[in-house]
Amino acid sequence: MQKNKRPYALSIAGFDPSGGAGLVSDAKTMEAHKVQGLTVATAITVQHESVFQRVEWGKIDLIKQQINLLFQQYQIDCCKIGLIENWEVLLEITTLLLDLNPQIKIIVDPIFRASAGFDFHQQVSVQYLEKWLPNIYLLTPNAQELAKIDAQATNLMTVAERLSEYCNILYKGGHNPMQKGTDFLLTKGELYEYRPKTITTYEKHGSGCVLSAAIVANLALGKTLPVACKQAKDYITRFLNSNETLLGYHHF
Repeated sequence: MQKNKRPYALSIAGFDPSGGAGLVSDAKTMEAHKVQGLTVATAITVQHESVFQRVEWGKIDLIKQQINLLFQQYQIDCCKIGLIENWEVLLEITTLLLDLNPQIKIIVDPIFRASAGFDFHQQVSVQYLEKWLPNIYLLTPNAQELAKIDAQATNLMTVAERLSEYCNILYKGGHNPMQKGTDFLLTKGELYEYRPKTITTYEKHGSGCVLSAAIVANLALGKTLPVACKQAKDYITRFLNSNETLLGYHHF
């Protein structure tokens, strides 16, 4: 086992050539938190912050080989999963992670649609998710993703509450028309509310990736989930306001 003064955290996600989302963005976020970011590629995308053209999915055997080799070398207690091909692949990945480390905290950022405009998963419902939801520690959906999970719901908080029966839920407020910018953490029957300290002026490509990676980094540093979410909220607020473009800065 290689020694390191910094804790390790793993991102299992897609490669975005712009570096604004996916593996590159996750590694930047972890580095900014003084966490050693490890990465496993699930896909290669052809995109930048404004245009998404196509995605080439990685084979599940190759994904598993990457994961197995990293676990042979490093102590990995926290992992973030982003872009994946389908729910069956996600179930295989989460099952493998738990086999390698039964105590690992798995955070899933459910990417249903690229910010540049591309739908990854057409079929989304609790029935599709409940096979792997018990495997994970935290799910981080936004309002649009909660609405896609239950298109009939009139109150998205009820969707989040239903999902929280399986795992912890961070209901992100970036697309919430009622309380925009306010996140809600549902954990162990408790509700935490996180409001941005400053008004967010600029949107950013990959903001969901950055938030979930920041949570993973804080968990790897030993923070509790409520504290990790709060500090990640502070980080993403600074990231969103770091400049006027769609690509944010990770060092301020």
